[in-house]
Amino acid sequence: MIYIFLSGGLSQHESFDPKPDAPGAIRGEFASIPTRTPGVRICEHLPHLAARSDRWAVVRSLTHKSNDHSLGHHIMLTGRSDAPPGFSPAAPRPSDHPCLAAIAGALTAPRNNLPPAVVLPDKIVHNSGRVVPGQFAGVMGRQRDPWFIEASPFEPRAYGAYPGYEFDHQGRTYTPTRKVFLAPDLSLPAGVDPTRFNGRMAVLSGIDAKRKALDTAACTGAFDRARRDAVSLLTDARVRRAFDLSQVAPKDLDRYGRNAFGWSLLMAARLTEAGVNLVQVNLGNNETWDTHGNMFPNLKDKLLPPTDRAVTALLDDLGDRGLLDSTLIVMAGEFGRTPRLSTLSQFYKGPGRDHWGAAQSVFLAGGGVRGGRVVGSTDKNGAYPSTDPQSPENFAATIYSALGIPPTGAWQDAEGRPHHVYLGEPMPVM
Repeated sequence: MIYIFLSGGLSQHESFDPKPDAPGAIRGEFASIPTRTPGVRICEHLPHLAARSDRWAVVRSLTHKSNDHSLGHHIMLTGRSDAPPGFSPAAPRPSDHPCLAAIAGALTAPRNNLPPAVVLPDKIVHNSGRVVPGQFAGVMGRQRDPWFIEASPFEPRAYGAYPGYEFDHQGRTYTPTRKVFLAPDLSLPAGVDPTRFNGRMAVLSGIDAKRKALDTAACTGAFDRARRDAVSLLTDARVRRAFDLSQVAPKDLDRYGRNAFGWSLLMAARLTEAGVNLVQVNLGNNETWDTHGNMFPNLKDKLLPPTDRAVTALLDDLGDRGLLDSTLIVMAGEFGRTPRLSTLSQFYKGPGRDHWGAAQSVFLAGGGVRGGRVVGSTDKNGAYPSTDPQSPENFAATIYSALGIPPTGAWQDAEGRPHHVYLGEPMPVM
């Protein structure tokens, strides 16, 4: 599965739950357009997705109680509504709940010796440099953190899909700084050709045979897993192709968009095809979607166009490759946005919406999702669920089910105690 995470919080009104009949202070500046599904309308700036609504569903009624960025990230990246003991918005802690990617890594079988779960193109970092909690294995232990492919350099004032769509939230004079996607180089080190590498692995195998006669499994198991994954990344041609965007056909680069959003989802599609079970894609670091002000020009010109193009390309690409039916795609942020517009005039010239955990829209496609389906609804202002509310636990259960994790699925801690992962029922989108 592919989890597209929109750090900052996508507005439900300006995406998949427009309120065209509401007063202007609630409706906002954008119009809605019909989709291919009769009766379903979405934001006018998502025309490519509108034309493919038979391939996706939307849950309009996901709800939780936090309006805080850090706790909201933790909730939606772990699928747990409750804050863990000792939770701190300032930094991740070992007592945090495990993220969905870590659970997928622990409870799904590796394919082709690849890491079961990968996060790209970066860790989610606040513009202050603070790493946002909820992205790691937490109580499962650091050895179960997902693999992070950090291909996107951090810039404190840089938001969006660089280079063409990079922007500053507050509309200050700004020169884009990031030009390229720094995909990892998985080639063998200089002077180590395949023959020499294979020889080194043969020596290691001999040492392992001796070592396994000793009772050292408890202290070497984590190292063995890390070495196995590293060797796989170096030797699997499909993985190298997934990372090497220079070898991608120009038509595919154009299809996804030659920007960070397009490159990220293109890499996610290739990693899924190579055999990674869960790929989390952070579309925009630094809380890119935190549209407190200048919301409408930023969404219209910088955020929605590359997202519409890249997500549509992902649907079409996986469909063309025969992978869409077996690959669940979900897209969500840490929360929605307030039903009423406001202007923080000390920071922004134009209006925006603030944090709102009570309602957000979640996009789902592939993996058995029934296209054209709308689950739940919000009230006339888009503020609260009015029918079929869904929880983060239901959201997580949907992902676990798609990954083939049984309802009895559990991970074990160092003392052998089971921790069951299903805390809700899958959302009714299948």
